[in-house]
This record gives sequence, C-alpha cells and structure tokens, in this order.
Amino acid sequence: MVELSRKQREMERRTQEILRVAKPILVREGFHALSMDRVAAAMEYAKGTIYNHFPHKEEIVLALAIESMALRRKLFHAAAALDAPNRVRLMAIGCACEFYTQHCSEDFAIEQWIRNVNVWDKSSAARQDLIRRCEGECVSIVSSVVHSGVASGELVLNQALTAEEFVFGFWAITFGSQILTASSPSLAAVGILDPRRAIRIHCCTLLNGYRWQPIMETDEYLTRVDELSTSIQSEFDRVRVEHYTA
Repeated sequence: MVELSRKQREMERRTQEILRVAKPILVREGFHALSMDRVAAAMEYAKGTIYNHFPHKEEIVLALAIESMALRRKLFHAAAALDAPNRVRLMAIGCACEFYTQHCSEDFAIEQWIRNVNVWDKSSAARQDLIRRCEGECVSIVSSVVHSGVASGELVLNQALTAEEFVFGFWAITFGSQILTASSPSLAAVGILDPRRAIRIHCCTLLNGYRWQPIMETDEYLTRVDELSTSIQSEFDRVRVEHYTA
C-alpha cells in the first residue's frame, strides 16, 4: 500500500468532510437544494476550496453513491459468506438487500440519484467507471452463489439463461421492488399492504420455479427468511458500523 503524503491525507480528509456535509442535504432536501455555495458555507470554506475537490455538485453525488454502493457490496459479501446451502445463501443476500434499503435508507436514497440522467451525464467518466465497477462487484457476489448452486447440482439453469441473467431477474424483484416501495405513496391504496412479504413470496416462487433445491413451500420459505434475517442482523449491524466509522 502506498503511503499518502501529509498534503494528500489533508486532501482526503477534506474530501470526506465535504461528503459528510453534503449527504444530509441531498437526502433530506434533494438534489436542487445541494450547491457548492451551501457546502462551502456549512464548512466555513471559500467556495474555491470545494471546487479543488469536486468540479460540480454532480461529482459529489456520484462520490456519495460510490460510498453507499460500497456498503451494499459489503453487506452482500457478508450474506454470501454464510455457511449454508447455496439457496439459503441467496436468501441471505435478499435479507441484505432488505437491511440496506430499510436500515441504511439514506444510502439507498443516494443511489437513486445516479439514475437521474442529468446527474449521470454531467459526471466524469472516471466516477462513472467506479459506479459500474461497484455495481459489477455486487452482481458478481450474487452470481458466484448461482454458479456454486449450478456446480453442486442444486440448480439447473436453462441453456438460454446465464447465471448473470438469472441474477438480473432476482435483482429486479428485490431491489426493483424496494425502489417502488420507497417511492410510491399509493401501494396501500391499491391493496399492497405488506410489500416486503409480497417480495419474499415472489422470490420463493422464482427459486421454486427454477427447481433450486431445496424446494420450499411458501410458509416454510417465509419462516426461514424471518429466521435468517434475525440471525444475521448482528453481522449486518457490524458491517454498517465499520463502514461508517472507517
């Protein structure tokens, strides 16, 4: 590991301070409330100091998103490391997704801003590459569990579908549904009273549909996920605390 110079350490410290100040503004008030002037005033710095670290606020948003996605990756890694059958490990990753969206809600909200075309298009190619790399690492963790399931004979994939494409379906159900749950105020009005339970049942149906062993009845699956979520909660809490204090 290359040791940073004193100047480099100071630059990194100030960068992290900028992100610390910007994060609650973005999460609680939105992108339009975030400005270089406001961050500079909150830090009691000249605006030019902020520009030494970030050319515009879109770069701040992507830098925050990279940190948030790093936390999601760590949670996925902790779930995938579970000593359990591969299907149960995938269920644990589903629990990690729930934990991230519910207990790390600020980070989850920040991730959504990178999907805004105006934010993405104005950001640098370097940070866009970092975002792609972070997303790819998350997908790779889940794909490794799928590959392991195939190798062990617990799962037989249709030749027309790769492990990564299988992950895409699971991702769409879990993460996509969490986005809808967080952003839609009308779910209860249209009869969706327990979105988390609905998501879990859809996941069970998907895994059973692909005959991923062991096959579970819906009630058994829901019980197992509840037990998993409870048993791995302390590990997820540890990962979150270490990430925020690193």
